[in-house]
Amino acid sequence: MSGGTRHMVPVDVHLILRRNGESGPEVLLSRRAGPVYASGLWHLPSGHLDPDEDMVEAVIREAREETGVVITTQDLTAAVTVHHRPPTGSRSRLGVFFEVRRWSGPPRIMEPDRCDGMDWYPLDALPGPMVAYCRAGLDAYRAGVPAAVHFQQPGDAIEYGQGGPDRTRLLAGPLTGGAELPYRLRVFAEQAIGRIVEATEVSWVRTGSRVWQLTGSGGGTWYLKRHRGPKFHDREVAAYRSWVPALGPHAPRLVAADTEAQAVVVTALAGRPLHGMTLDAAAEARIQHALGRLTSALHRSAPERSAASATAADKIKRHLEGARPHLADGDEDLVLALARAYADLPQPSLVPTHGDLQYRNVMLAEDGEPQLFDFERSEYNTATRDLVRLSDTWTGRPDLRTAFLDGYGRPLTPTEELRLDCEAAFDAVSGIAYGTSHDDPEVTERGHRTLRRLHTSRRP
Repeated sequence: MSGGTRHMVPVDVHLILRRNGESGPEVLLSRRAGPVYASGLWHLPSGHLDPDEDMVEAVIREAREETGVVITTQDLTAAVTVHHRPPTGSRSRLGVFFEVRRWSGPPRIMEPDRCDGMDWYPLDALPGPMVAYCRAGLDAYRAGVPAAVHFQQPGDAIEYGQGGPDRTRLLAGPLTGGAELPYRLRVFAEQAIGRIVEATEVSWVRTGSRVWQLTGSGGGTWYLKRHRGPKFHDREVAAYRSWVPALGPHAPRLVAADTEAQAVVVTALAGRPLHGMTLDAAAEARIQHALGRLTSALHRSAPERSAASATAADKIKRHLEGARPHLADGDEDLVLALARAYADLPQPSLVPTHGDLQYRNVMLAEDGEPQLFDFERSEYNTATRDLVRLSDTWTGRPDLRTAFLDGYGRPLTPTEELRLDCEAAFDAVSGIAYGTSHDDPEVTERGHRTLRRLHTSRRP
């Protein structure tokens, strides 16, 4: 520690009074007037600490003195801390910005000798002219970071954006909780569910989509998902609006969707992920039977459609190119033979499908009933295509296959049995091509396991 006089800084407090406007969140700003610092510029209600006053007491007092609103300690949230140095040669100071979303009384000008304007402004469209120090705090707040440094140089303008450099340096917090939730997505989610007090990323490692578990101020839980692209967003939204309601309480409910952000908020499912659970034979058979019922309900949730062409076989040569170096002897011949057989099958009817039906996308409720989630691959497809990945769990377990089809309500026809084999082979080759190029050993091994099963089951 260096010797000499300790560095001492004053502390001031800033009030981010926030409400939901027609086009998004808005904050209350006041325009300074008279013989005060930054006269004529917009600023947040703010002030210095009185002697022996803590910062919470100070922001409550300043709110009452400047705007007339009454705030309780319970409604205060620490938002941002800014280490600021003005351009006037004065020493640096710490500004603590508090967010408040609930208060009593309408905001109004209480000190007309120091303020000649007060109004609400969109957080995404702040007015000018504004104090640069205030703008630094609001920029940090909008970015979702906990702190910023705003050290101005002699000659810099007090007003934000007057030809000089932006001196704001944002400081990120630890990569946990809400720190990773982008501001645009937080605004979208809070418009749908209210104030978020915690956001934890729970994204699946192998997908391009990102998912956060959200906790609201009242303790409720939701999930926010930003899709990897418009195709997945459109599919999931369409499924939630049209097909998923047929599953009742066994699937999430869509709360809000944002096409521009390619994001959705859905309700949370209570229970445990089925993926990785150890189950006894009887329990797993009961789950498969219930999954059969859910799959049947999904497949019957909208009228069937006629298929235009056998599109799955059209892609097989491209997938073989990527998988060929990793295939076992006889794999390519098997897949090509099934592709020829697939082309000769009669055109199937298409039904609403989940698109990625496997244990990874199943939640087991406390009563043991399965629940389905993640509908970003949902589309009209063959009923058998929806069984491909789940059928991997049937390998060596004919009891599970029987339980599922019993719950589904009917056996597969001979044509559907062949179609399922063909589509399983196509999915296996696609998985091997993807898994080997994306370092995904689980998907790769599932593909090899499927081809080994098909070799055995299709021998004369």
